[in-house]
Amino acid sequence: MNVKRLVGKAKKGNKEALLQLIIAQKDDYYRLALTYLGNAHDAMDAMEDMIVKLYEKIDQLQKEDAFYSWSKTILVNHCKALLKKKKKLVLIDDWKMNENEGEPSTIDDPYEQTIHQLELQELLLYLNAHQREAIQLKYFHDFDYETIARITGVPIGTVKSRVSQGLKKMRDHIGGGLDE
Repeated sequence: MNVKRLVGKAKKGNKEALLQLIIAQKDDYYRLALTYLGNAHDAMDAMEDMIVKLYEKIDQLQKEDAFYSWSKTILVNHCKALLKKKKKLVLIDDWKMNENEGEPSTIDDPYEQTIHQLELQELLLYLNAHQREAIQLKYFHDFDYETIARITGVPIGTVKSRVSQGLKKMRDHIGGGLDE
């Protein structure tokens, strides 16, 4: 799929080209929205709103090859606005290990996997909202620091600091249990 070509067509009003771009990354969009909103219904609503916004604003996109970064930033901003409106913060409910790589989980037992998910969610509670967001984007969605900086609207150094400090807090909370 030639992203630049499809974006060019979408900018000229071709709805099918825009749809092809969105469908190519629909799972990534869904997981990203689910990370912020915590439930499937809200995630789907956010994706629908993102599609409308993309259609309305596609002509404002400067660099065609930045479409996915740009569209995910729009989705994240919409998710944040929904959360602000609801005045709540939600953690990931359905995250599975190695999901982004398309590899099977290293934990076959669903009970054990649920325990690990709960432990991870508990550790994330010890972080502030900025650290939690940076770690989720980095490790659950495999975004690079530059993309996270664009999505969150902060410098790359701030993103690196949030990830580093968040991981340190998580390690400190676990304590020496890993070295035994």
